[in-house]
Amino acid sequence: MPPEQGPDPGPDPESVAAQVFIALADPTRRSILAALAAGGPATATDLADRLPITRQAIAKHLTLLADVGLVTAEPGERRRVRFRLRSAPMQVAQQFLAALARDWDGPLDALTGYLDRAAQRGEGR
Repeated sequence: MPPEQGPDPGPDPESVAAQVFIALADPTRRSILAALAAGGPATATDLADRLPITRQAIAKHLTLLADVGLVTAEPGERRRVRFRLRSAPMQVAQQFLAALARDWDGPLDALTGYLDRAAQRGEGR
């Protein structure tokens, strides 16, 4: 009999952060997210009216953003799908960066101290 497994811990934060960074690397996707942040939920057609991008290209980018979890699709009237921002994946990415920064703070402070002491002794010239 296999051992009983606990509840699924959910996606790995590093994996979520990596997907968010990949999504944010594209300027078109950043424009779409900015338009949704500024104007609220919108359809691909609404976004195409606001951005210099075709509706088909926007739909392609919205699919990737939905896969990452940065937007969610909501059925609307007349079978139109509206997309709304989701902050949870972005918060995971921010927490990942904050943890990474904490891991760097100690070594960077130590290096700064070493370099300051070396400069005071006249080393490194």
